[in-house]
Amino acid sequence: MVAAQTDRGGEHPADRHDLIRVQGARVNNLRDIDVEVPKRRLTVFTGVSGSGKSSLVHGTIAAESQRMINETYSAFLQGFMPSLARPDVDVLEGLTTAIVVDQERMGANPRSTVGTVTDANAMLRILFSRIGEPHVGPPTAFAFNVPTRTASGVMKTQKGGSEQRTVVREAVYQGGMCPRCDGTGRVSDIDLTALYDDSRSLAEGALTVPGFSMDGWYGRIFSGAGLPMDKPIARFSDEELDTLLHAPPTKIKVDGVNLTFEGLIPKIQKSMLSKDREALQPHVRRFVERAATQQTCPECGGTRLRREALSSRIRGRNIAELCAMQISDLATWLRDLDEPGVAPLVGSLRHLVDSFEEIGLGYLSLDRPSGTLSGGEAQRTKMIRHLGSSLTDVTYVFDEPTIGLHAHDVERMNRLLLRLRDKGNTVLVVEHKPEAIVVADHVVDLGPGAGSQGGTICFEGSVEGLRSSGTVTGRHLDDRARLKDTVRTATGVIEVRGAATHNLRDVDVDIPLGVLCVVTGVAGSGKTSLVHGSVAVRDDVVVVDQGPISGSRRSNPATYTGLLDPVRKAFAKANGVKPALFSSNSEGACGACNGAGVIYTELGIMETVESTCEECEGRRFDRAVLEHTLGGRDIAEVLAMSVDEAAGFFAEGPARTPAALAVLQRLVDVGLGYVRLGQPLPTLSGGERQRLKLATHLKDSSGVLVLDEPTSGLHLADVEQLLALLDRLVDDGRSVVVVEHHQAVMAHADWIVDLGPGAGHDGGRVVFEGTPAQLVADAGTLTGRHLAAYVGGEPARR
Repeated sequence: MVAAQTDRGGEHPADRHDLIRVQGARVNNLRDIDVEVPKRRLTVFTGVSGSGKSSLVHGTIAAESQRMINETYSAFLQGFMPSLARPDVDVLEGLTTAIVVDQERMGANPRSTVGTVTDANAMLRILFSRIGEPHVGPPTAFAFNVPTRTASGVMKTQKGGSEQRTVVREAVYQGGMCPRCDGTGRVSDIDLTALYDDSRSLAEGALTVPGFSMDGWYGRIFSGAGLPMDKPIARFSDEELDTLLHAPPTKIKVDGVNLTFEGLIPKIQKSMLSKDREALQPHVRRFVERAATQQTCPECGGTRLRREALSSRIRGRNIAELCAMQISDLATWLRDLDEPGVAPLVGSLRHLVDSFEEIGLGYLSLDRPSGTLSGGEAQRTKMIRHLGSSLTDVTYVFDEPTIGLHAHDVERMNRLLLRLRDKGNTVLVVEHKPEAIVVADHVVDLGPGAGSQGGTICFEGSVEGLRSSGTVTGRHLDDRARLKDTVRTATGVIEVRGAATHNLRDVDVDIPLGVLCVVTGVAGSGKTSLVHGSVAVRDDVVVVDQGPISGSRRSNPATYTGLLDPVRKAFAKANGVKPALFSSNSEGACGACNGAGVIYTELGIMETVESTCEECEGRRFDRAVLEHTLGGRDIAEVLAMSVDEAAGFFAEGPARTPAALAVLQRLVDVGLGYVRLGQPLPTLSGGERQRLKLATHLKDSSGVLVLDEPTSGLHLADVEQLLALLDRLVDDGRSVVVVEHHQAVMAHADWIVDLGPGAGHDGGRVVFEGTPAQLVADAGTLTGRHLAAYVGGEPARR
């Protein structure tokens, strides 16, 4: 037996690898930085939004770890995996397996629920298939995503070189899907008056369904199907109207081309009604909301399941009733379930639901659609599978895990992060909240600014060292907002009466107008249900929520905000050419790279090589287009400008363009002055994307603006700028309603509506209405106690 070798001091060589070393990182805006991150510690990465935190943690450390793990698989398996490029870094040493728990919302598939994404439903299905009475079939008999199928015919089986044939008659493959609603729990009824104007003919544009223009192929298809194009729909015969609305898919030939004609209603049901509304384009979603009235499926009562599945019960409960329970109540039910024959399964299910409670999501139910979870709820749901893991020496990467959490819940999240660390794991957290920063063992502060002004390491060390470091984060770490001396007086109210959405309990409340009103409460108390269910649905209300921005690498702030339209027109007018020439997605695109600026070379299982286009040198435009200038700059040079620089460029001189300047000023107002106009949307941080979305709504003339946690992703220093922006909006005559947990926003409010006192069925009530000063003086709610400590207490320390 060979003895373990040790150094003269007794240290084992393996014990030296206690650091993750990064040298020469240049991902996105990182400036050739070097950093050492201690293993088996909790390290928090701080800095202003856009300073490079995510580029270092996610784009460098986590990305390289995942890429190297993928390389350990066979070439065959790698062919089915996404190919990951190596980060732009000189040296990466000491990496361990990285598990990334991000804040991306879960898919908007209407068939996906909290129970399906956490495997809780799978375990419940097995449980009912084993001990449910009466016994109705295998686990699939309780799956609302699996239809029941019946087959007849000859079944062939190959065995030992011979073929066996078995005649099958009425073989049933059991599923649990309700046949009426296809397992969605809801059925749609279509308002025909929203589909067409019966006073017009098809040729005159009678159809009001988005995309059904008679100028294109749809006109030819309808004509080829034998429908009268010049007769008003009101004069259609019953047969013609039935063909227009309900015709099944029928093969027809139009101008020598084989096409398929299908009635309006089945076509709409497939292309629009069967999809999640939140995933539809805005104009299509508005049509669906106008044309389709959804109601609970009368066959299954909204449970999504067949009657046979609902008939099977365990201790008086069927599977739908258990999934509809608040998870904290389900945990109590499971603790009382004593069935030795399925003890291992019940034990696993108990551990899973207990993890929900531990992570602060006990107020959810398993039948809650996953697409309705907020970013913070989605991230904590993903954490559940890791809480009981026996793995150690793993690197856990979290992206602002405190988003959407009340100050009371942040303490619980801190304990969970520390528990992961204490099991021997490396925990890397990108975070802005001081309550989460102060529990760190090690802090890496990036900056000093954002975008091109960031990307450097400003500080490495302890929290105490950060406080005295003089960096932007260090200076603002102990900031405490003070209560306003005077508050604005409401000019009116939005009356909410009998609100009962989700867990709200017949809530009556007046939302004041003409002021800054903050709606707060612990996660799951009913804030979003109140605001989105009773306020946002009203006319003259614009909502800026946490929904992600859709866009590819071809999308950028200039295209998303509409800035590029006046810029293209200004270039076209100055040079006497078409505006389309100044679009890299249209006529002005470089022919070699099609306007992408880069050439992608696929190498199968190897990483895709991305190289700058040699023809346009990454500028994305044809050389002939770049000969046209405005104010001495070509279009590529303009898109390379920062927002601040472009605002000066379009403000005066030959390039003066008031329409462009108005858009740029809105971007400056939300703190995006450092962002380049042509920067691809996917490279923007979460905070930058949300502020970009907010900027596009500042031009709206609506009287009421609803913001859903606008401080998400904002640095402590940026919150002050946000508060100044909210003040300007109110002073300009807008009413601003904010759903928020950040205590600086609460302290700055004119009026606070606090919901609670707890989450789920322990919440849903208004526990306080009044000014911030009254809330602090009262201190009778969780929010009041934390706000009182915030404005007058010492900063939280370990």
